Amino acid sequence: MYVVTLLSNPDEPHLQASLLDSLRNAWGGGDVVWLAPDEAAEFEIPQVPDNRWDVWEDVQRMGLDMVVQPVAGRRKTMLLADMDSTMIRQECIDELADEAGVGERVSEITARAMNGELDFEGALLERVGLLKGLHESVIDKVLKERITFMPGGRELIATMKAAGGYAALVSGGFTAFTRKVAKELNFDENHANILLAEDGILTGDVARPILGREAKVEALERISKHLQIEESDVIAVGDGANDLGMLGRAGTGVALHAKPTVAAQCDVRINFGDLTSLLYVQGYAKAEFVTK
Repeated sequence: MYVVTLLSNPDEPHLQASLLDSLRNAWGGGDVVWLAPDEAAEFEIPQVPDNRWDVWEDVQRMGLDMVVQPVAGRRKTMLLADMDSTMIRQECIDELADEAGVGERVSEITARAMNGELDFEGALLERVGLLKGLHESVIDKVLKERITFMPGGRELIATMKAAGGYAALVSGGFTAFTRKVAKELNFDENHANILLAEDGILTGDVARPILGREAKVEALERISKHLQIEESDVIAVGDGANDLGMLGRAGTGVALHAKPTVAAQCDVRINFGDLTSLLYVQGYAKAEFVTK
C-alpha cells in the first residue's frame, strides 16, 4: 500500500476537502485522514498512479505539495539535516561575505554551487578565500543579527526525539554556526567545516578534509551503523547539490525549497510547507507535535 499526503503552507492553509475527494476517487483511495485542518491530509492507495507527476504539477500550481510513498516504514528513527537554507533560512557564508563587503560575488558562487554547476570543494575554497582578513568576532555578530531558524524545525526535532529518534546536523558550512544551531534546536550531534583563523583573524582557508557531498553520505553510514539502524530508517533533508548523496541514500530524502536541479532528482519535494512537513509525511498529526 501507498499513502498520498497533501500539504499546504501552514501560514496560509488552503487545502480543500473537494480536492482530496477528487484524487481519492480517481486513484481508488481509502478514507481521507486530516492531519491538520486545511493544512495536511492523507489517504492510502493500492499502487502508485501513472499520472502521479502530472497531478503533482497541477497541485503545485495550487500552492500545494504532494508526496506519494509506501505506507510501510515511513516513520523514521533518525533525522539527518543540512543547515544552510534548511534548518536556518540563510547561507552563513553569504552573510559573512556581506559583512566583508564581498556579498554579491560570494552569493553568486553559492547559488551556482548549490545548483550543481560548480564543484563544491572548489567553490567553498574560493568563497572562503574572499573572507581572508575578516575578524572572527563577525561570526557572533552574524549569528546574533542575521541568522533565523526555518519554521517547524523545533517541532520536527522535538517530536522525533520524543518518539525515541535521533537528530544529526551535517553541513558543508562551518562549525562556528552548526554548534550554535545544533544547541538551540537540540540536535544530538553536528558536523561541518572548520574556519581557520590566526590571532582572531580569518586566514581565508578551512581545515582539511573538507566536508562536502561524500562526507554527508559517510555521516549517514557512520551514524546509522552506530545507532544500529538501517539507512532506510533515516529521513534526510536538504536543498543543495551537495545534499543529493544523502538524500538518495536515506529511506526518505526530502528536497526542501530546493534548487530546481536538486528537486528534480528527489521523489519527496516540499516547496510550500515548512519543516513540519517532514512530520506530516511520516504520518504524524499536528496534535502529536511536541513543542519546546
